[in-house]
Amino acid sequence: MASGEEPTLVAFAAGRLVARGTPAEVALTLKRLTDEGDPGALLVFDAKTSRPFELDLRGSEDLVAWRHGPPARAAVADPGAKKVRAVAGEVRLLGRHWSWLAEQPGGASATLRRLVEAARRDPTGEVARRHSQESAYRFMSVIAGDEVGFEEATRALFAGDVPHFEAHTKTWPPDVRQHTRELASAALADGAEKAD
Repeated sequence: MASGEEPTLVAFAAGRLVARGTPAEVALTLKRLTDEGDPGALLVFDAKTSRPFELDLRGSEDLVAWRHGPPARAAVADPGAKKVRAVAGEVRLLGRHWSWLAEQPGGASATLRRLVEAARRDPTGEVARRHSQESAYRFMSVIAGDEVGFEEATRALFAGDVPHFEAHTKTWPPDVRQHTRELASAALADGAEKAD
């Protein structure tokens, strides 16, 4: 997600998907649901990472929408503002790593930037597969940990075993099953190709 970009959220109540959208959209939907009655436990996740997301539903709908809306942007962009921002960080490497970096064209900083960009492109799909596994597992653990077949589905997810993953998630609530399979799609892509 680009800096400043709003996440897409998903909200579940009793195993049902009740909202999907920006934080403000989901917060307003949940505010209306809770104002109409007790929808039960509400679980809100970042739709991509499955990290829990907290929403504050107190106050009027206008206040809830304002609270969860995008941050105010400057009306006019500063034409003199730099387009590239450097963020200081600490990199700990062994001496042999620093020696190798120093020998590379452009020096250590340029080499590190090239390595990071290459990893971000992820030509093998390994990073995407790992993120898919982690996100699916994070979501499953919270919302489907008590479902029949959870442990078997988890093993199948990390093994890339599509038939077993689908078999062990088959009896889960439809919205939970659908979202779990969406999250796991990149993790299971190789298994799906082998199964065909």
